[in-house]
Amino acid sequence: MRVAVADIGSNSTRLLVAQIDDGRVTDELERRSKVTRLGEGVDTDGRLRDEAIERTRKTLDEYRELIDKHGGVDKGVAVLTSAVRDASNGDEFAQTVRDRYGLEPHVLTGDEEAGLSFLGATSERDPGDRTPTVVIDIGGGSTELVIGRGHEAEFHVSNQAGVVRQTERHIHNDPPTDQELDNLAADVRSILESNVPPEHREAVGRAIAVAGTATQLAAIAQALEPYDPAKVHGYVLTAAERDELRAELAAKSLEEREQVPGLDPARAPTIVAGVVILTEVMRLFGLDQVEVSEHDILRGAALGL
Repeated sequence: MRVAVADIGSNSTRLLVAQIDDGRVTDELERRSKVTRLGEGVDTDGRLRDEAIERTRKTLDEYRELIDKHGGVDKGVAVLTSAVRDASNGDEFAQTVRDRYGLEPHVLTGDEEAGLSFLGATSERDPGDRTPTVVIDIGGGSTELVIGRGHEAEFHVSNQAGVVRQTERHIHNDPPTDQELDNLAADVRSILESNVPPEHREAVGRAIAVAGTATQLAAIAQALEPYDPAKVHGYVLTAAERDELRAELAAKSLEEREQVPGLDPARAPTIVAGVVILTEVMRLFGLDQVEVSEHDILRGAALGL
């Protein structure tokens, strides 16, 4: 079966066209990502802004053409996450996705989003490996944390801390001040500590980090020009390396960050918040490293929806 999945998040809009056989992804025919910032202003306005909707529509127009280029698909779905979930006009946008692009919209709850992220991240792993694993999915509006064994999630929580949301709340100078970074970290720390009970923090033995923040940090660490998914997937990012990247990125202006090798310039406005959020997640679980994965909610939705 050939499927298409559009992941319409708060910061980026992504596409996967894949062949699914016997419950496995056997071929990725198309994989694209573009920063569209659909969640811009949702934290303050409570609705999707017209300019953010138009950016996302233009990208979905391109994706529909790519889907058609492959001769169409047996199933087309769109997963819509924090920005659409939180916006007063989110249902209206979801209807547009169905009517204009022929993609069945799924406005995911935080729990559903977390479950699909875990499925995607662990789909190629040995289901018999019972090491307690946390999957970290840092998005634009929220951060999903899922703990499980094998392919089965046992605990999951959606935290209202994402790179767009926290950037808008706390970073108002360029480059950000130490006080702004401290306030951002304290905000995220409070959210995480309120949502993740101590017994779950202590049980984790391994971490997999998916989505834009993690993959971009892996690319920056290796100075990848151009971006190479094969070198990003499986990269082990240590706490020491993360701290070096945080210091380097936070000290630069936006214009300087846009020139950093390995960093997509469109992610330069939010990457500092991303590395701060990752830092706080790793501290919460006592992790000294994370494995970066290209297998995320896109793959999970292709298999699970």
